[in-house]
Amino acid sequence: MGKPAKERTLADHAYEKILAMISSGETAVGDKLPTEHAMSEMLEVSRPVLRQALKQLREDGVVVSRQGSGSFVQRRPDTAVLTFAPVGSIADIQRTFEFRAAIEGEAAFLAAVRHTEADLAKLRAHFKELDRCIREGELGVEADEAFHQAICEASGNQYFATARTSMKSNILTGLNLTRNLSLSKPRERMELVQQEHRRILAAIIARDQAEARAAMRAHVENAKNRVFEG
Repeated sequence: MGKPAKERTLADHAYEKILAMISSGETAVGDKLPTEHAMSEMLEVSRPVLRQALKQLREDGVVVSRQGSGSFVQRRPDTAVLTFAPVGSIADIQRTFEFRAAIEGEAAFLAAVRHTEADLAKLRAHFKELDRCIREGELGVEADEAFHQAICEASGNQYFATARTSMKSNILTGLNLTRNLSLSKPRERMELVQQEHRRILAAIIARDQAEARAAMRAHVENAKNRVFEG
């Protein structure tokens, strides 16, 4: 049984408030967070809800727990994270990345074997459009989305594309956040993301199933981690 929806929502709000404290510099890297009791009172949540929020922050690599000493800030996310992400959506964006890594990794695995020449033509066109976006300093959310959707379609199993379409708004929110963050960094950041796309495409063209799956999973997990790079 998962957490009740209300408890999860409260935990997500607590998670974002702690994130805001850290990204604003109010609590610096290396600092110890207040005690659970103090934070529960400050955020007006129960301790089980607070623990859920802290667990998510640990999974995201933002805080680290030291046995018997409490929780410490491990890295400071860019304040732009809170600017580009809709209020209350950051924990959900991270969960969407987890779902995508699983679904799209398997779609890439199948696309490596089942793709047609028409599928490859589409993938190359979307990849070329992403190259153009980088050259011209454009965000490229639509091209990025189209590239990933085309891989699901190339899997030859319509359920991958259907599953992805069912959560398209969440996916676009995540893409919008990560590409905005990349755009605010030196151009090399966008090129690094494109190198990950290149690796996926090369594996699919080579019909290397294991490499296609590994490349896709690495790309989506890297995107998840880049949200909190600082």
